[in-house]
Amino acid sequence: MKTTITSLLALVFLTKGLLAQPKKQGFLYQDAGKPIEERISDLLGRMTLEEKVMQLNQYTLGRNDNANNMADPVNDIPAEIGSLIYFSSNPDLRNRVQHKAMEKSRLGIPILFGYDVIHGFRTIYPISLAQACSWNPELVRQATAVAAQESRMSGVDWTFSPMIDVARDGRWGRVAEGYGEDPYTNAVFAVASVKGYQGDNLASPTNVAACLKHYVGYGASEGGRDYVYTEISNQTLWDTYMLPYEEGVKAGAATLMSSFNDISGTPSSANEYLLRDILKKRWQHDGFVVSDWGAIVQLTAQGVAKDRKEATLKSFNAGVEMDMMNQCYDRHLADLVKEGKVKADLLDDAVKRVLRVKFRLGLFERPFTPVSTEKERFLLPKSLKIATRLAEESIVLLKNERKTLPLSAALKKIAVIGPMSNSKWNLLGSWRAQGNADDATTVYEGLKRELEGKTQVVQAPGCDFDGNDQSGFAEAVNMAAGADAIVVCLGEKSQWSGENASRSTIALPQLQEELLFALKKTGKPLILVLSSGRPLELNRLEPLCDAIVTMWQPGTPGGSPIAAVISGKVNPSGKLAMTFPYATGQIPIYYNHRQSARPHQGKYQDIQAKPLYDFGYGLSYTTFEYGDLKASARKVKSDGTLTLEVAVKNTGDADGLETVHWYLSDPVSSISRPLKALKYFQKQLVKKGETRIFSFQVNVKKDFGFVDGKGEKFIEAGDYEVMVKDKKIKIEVTP
Repeated sequence: MKTTITSLLALVFLTKGLLAQPKKQGFLYQDAGKPIEERISDLLGRMTLEEKVMQLNQYTLGRNDNANNMADPVNDIPAEIGSLIYFSSNPDLRNRVQHKAMEKSRLGIPILFGYDVIHGFRTIYPISLAQACSWNPELVRQATAVAAQESRMSGVDWTFSPMIDVARDGRWGRVAEGYGEDPYTNAVFAVASVKGYQGDNLASPTNVAACLKHYVGYGASEGGRDYVYTEISNQTLWDTYMLPYEEGVKAGAATLMSSFNDISGTPSSANEYLLRDILKKRWQHDGFVVSDWGAIVQLTAQGVAKDRKEATLKSFNAGVEMDMMNQCYDRHLADLVKEGKVKADLLDDAVKRVLRVKFRLGLFERPFTPVSTEKERFLLPKSLKIATRLAEESIVLLKNERKTLPLSAALKKIAVIGPMSNSKWNLLGSWRAQGNADDATTVYEGLKRELEGKTQVVQAPGCDFDGNDQSGFAEAVNMAAGADAIVVCLGEKSQWSGENASRSTIALPQLQEELLFALKKTGKPLILVLSSGRPLELNRLEPLCDAIVTMWQPGTPGGSPIAAVISGKVNPSGKLAMTFPYATGQIPIYYNHRQSARPHQGKYQDIQAKPLYDFGYGLSYTTFEYGDLKASARKVKSDGTLTLEVAVKNTGDADGLETVHWYLSDPVSSISRPLKALKYFQKQLVKKGETRIFSFQVNVKKDFGFVDGKGEKFIEAGDYEVMVKDKKIKIEVTP
C-alpha cells in the first residue's frame, strides 16, 4: 500500500508542474543566521499543498531491511516525508534516506527520525516505574541524557518518551513505562526526563526532542485493559492526570503524543478541548502533537468516525499535527483542505510546528549523523555507572526479618534458585530499544562475582516462568538443602508488561509459588528476589520469606546491583512509587484516595483492607529517627510562603540514603480532597550517627491549593495539615 501511495504522490508532484525548481542555496530559510520564525515563514511560503501535507506524515524505516533483500528500502520512502520511525541503530541507512530528502526533494527539507527510546537506547537502565522508586530525579536526568547521546549518535533525533500516565491499576501492563500512581511524582520525573533528553540546546549532537505521552488519561484504563474507554470527570482529569503534562510543557518538551483512549466519550486523538484549548492556547505549547501508532484510524473502531477521511478531519481539526502510521493524512488531508473542511491557516500552523522542531534540532544545518563505531557510542563507562547507580537506588527492600540481609560473611554456601536466577533477557524489561541481553549480568553471575572468594554460590532454575512442569523442583530443593541460605529469584518475563500486556491478576503463576513452597520446607533462610514490570500480589508468599526485595527490571546492569544489595555493599534506599495490593481484588488501591462517607465500613469482607505495602514504603539496613516538624510560620496568607523542616538522624550502624516525603491534607474543603497528597520529596545521604535537615519551601497557593473542573487553581482559608511519616503539623491559611 505504501508503494502505491508513494507512486501516487510522485505522480502528483509531476502533474503539478513543479518545473521552477528553487536553488538549493541562497534562500532565507537556509540561512542559519536568521531567526527561526523568519526561516519557517519563508519556507512555508514556498511550499505546495502536497509538500505541506507530507510534512505531517510518519512512516517507518529499518524494520525489515534484510541485507539479502533485492529492494533498497530507501526507494520506498518519499523524499518529502516529514518523519520516519527509525528501527536501526546504525546511522548509515538514516543518512542515505536523509540524502534523498535533501537532494531529491524540491525544497530539501530534512526528515525527523523518531524511535521508542523509553528507558535507554543500548545502555538500558531500569524501567520507569523502578526509576520513580529511586526518588532521585537528578539521576534520572543523567540517565535520559545517556539515552539521548546514544540515540542521536545513532541517527535518532526524537524519542517517544517520557510516558507520564498516572496509573493505579497494576493489571495494566503499561504501568512499567510510567512513574507510578502519584501526579506530583510523575510531574517531577517528567521534568527531569525532558531536561535529560533535550539539554540546554536541542541542536546539540547529543540531545534529542522529547515527547510527553500519552496525552491524556490513558492510565485510567478500565480494568487494566489496554486501549479501552476511560471515564474521567473534568475535576479528576485536572486533579489527577493533567499536572505531569503541564509541568512537562513548562519544562520545554518539544512534542506530545495523543493517547488511544476514549475520554468520557471523546477520544484523545479527536479531543479539541485538550489539544487546542488547553495545550496550544492555555499552555502556549508551540511544538507539535503526534498520534500514537494507528490512533487516528482507530477513531473508526471507537465509533466517532465512519471512515479514514472523517477520522483525518476530526483528528487534524482537534489538533493532532502528525500522523503516525495511519495512512490517513497522506490520503485525505489535501482533499479536505480543497473542500474547505480543513482551513488553510490551520494546515499552515501544523506545518510550522513540525518545521519549528526540525529547525530547533539543527537538522537544516546538520541533517546527517556523523558515522561512529559502536564502541564510541554505546556502553561507555560513565553511562554504565549511571545505569548501575540508578538500578541500585531503585531496589526496594520490602521485608527483612531478623536482619536476614545483608548476607552474613560467615555463610559458606548460598543457593540461587528460580527461573529468573540465570536470565538476562527478562531483566531488560519491555521497550528495550536496541538493548542486548548479552550486555547484562544475571543474578547468579552477579552474586558469584560479588561473593567470589568468600561464599560458594550454586544455581538451579527449579522451573520455568509458567506452566505445570515441576520436574526441576527436586534438583532445586536438594541444592537448597545443602546451602546456608536460599536466594529465590521469581518474577515476570519482560513481555508480560508493557503495551498490550494486561493481566487479570498480578499474582505470580502458580508454578513459581509452588517452587517457593517447596523450598520453604528446607528450613533454610529464604530471600525472595523479585523482577517485574508491575506491583505483584504476594500475600501467600510473604509469610514464607525471611526477606523480600524487588529489583524490578533493572536493564543492562542486570543482577549486579541486586548482588551488591544482598551482600551489603550497597544499602537499599528505594521506596515504592506504586502500592502493592494485598490482593488483586483490592485494585484500584492507591494512597491518595478521597475520603469515604463511612470510613469504618464499606470494606471487603474477605480480605484485609490495607495494602501489603504502601506507596512510599521501603526498608534500609540502617534506621532513621525523625524529629518534630518545624515551620517558619503557623499562620500564613493564601498568597504567602513558608519553610518547613524536619531533622532526620541516622541511628543505625550504616550510612544510608533517605527520602523524606512531604504530604498535605485539607480536612475540610469545598471539593472533597484526598486523605493526603504528596507535595514534595527530597533524598539525602545521612551517615551513621549524623543528623540532616530536610526542608520544604512552600508556595502556599501552589502547594496547598487545589484545582476545579476547569483546571483553575484555588486556595481556601482554613486549617491544613502537613505530614512526614507519623509527624504532623497544622498550618492556618488566612485570606
